[in-house]
Amino acid sequence: MEQRKVLLAGGNLLQAHTWKGLLETSGIDVDLKGEALIGGVGGLPIEMQTVELWVADSQLVAAQTLLDSLDIEKPQWQCVQCHEINEGSFELCWQCSSQRSEMHNE
Repeated sequence: MEQRKVLLAGGNLLQAHTWKGLLETSGIDVDLKGEALIGGVGGLPIEMQTVELWVADSQLVAAQTLLDSLDIEKPQWQCVQCHEINEGSFELCWQCSSQRSEMHNE
């Protein structure tokens, strides 16, 4: 079986489903993980409340290119912990799950 990698991670379940549908209609197989844990918000540690989009390693570049082409209204932000660039709709860093900090991303 081909190895899979995390394409995106964040706390916005609606956005994750939207992107999953877009990727699947473009022929990219996507797994959505963590969806069942969103109901535990408040009772689970923050690092366990993240939904993740996983794609096959061979489709990772195509999936990233497709998502990069989307016109997202919110500006991207940089994580203050790991310095990863995140899409504006994510409240948690997809790389390290740190919370968004607006004071360092203006």
